[in-house]
Amino acid sequence: MDVPPREIRVPLDEAVAVLRDLNEFVVSLDRLGSRLASGTADEHTVGTFVADWDVARRLSRARGLLSAAMDRQLSEEDNARIDALCERGRFYGDDGSRTGRTGGT
Repeated sequence: MDVPPREIRVPLDEAVAVLRDLNEFVVSLDRLGSRLASGTADEHTVGTFVADWDVARRLSRARGLLSAAMDRQLSEEDNARIDALCERGRFYGDDGSRTGRTGGT
């Protein structure tokens, strides 16, 4: 199921805010990955980052911005197609991975 090429317009200030958040997350997660690999960080460090930096809310805001722009500018059919594509994503916990419980899987 492909989506035809189109442009979606997003107000510049909102796009910059999302880009800044994404840049902070990418750089920080890369640094955390390096620290995990070197043994100077653990799962707790990553969890603290996600909580302290309000990652879930900030990513939800970015998703909402893009979703609202698409809702305003695309047809219902196009938006339904995009929603179906998004539902086919990979979600933590769907494949039997840990779901945040302590003491094992």
